[in-house]
Amino acid sequence: MTEILIDKKKYVLISKKSYEELQKKAALKIKPENLFSVEEARAHSKKIIRKWAAAK
Repeated sequence: MTEILIDKKKYVLISKKSYEELQKKAALKIKPENLFSVEEARAHSKKIIRKWAAAK
């Protein structure tokens, strides 16, 4: 790990392998969003469209 100072800001250089490991760890901590089934997605879309149309 190497530290670099550019315009009074510190930057850290790490190897590509370490960077990829950090990315994997971060990805595991993110909770995936719930996916709708086709029927649920259609119902949700219709609900949003009706809400939008009522506002106009």
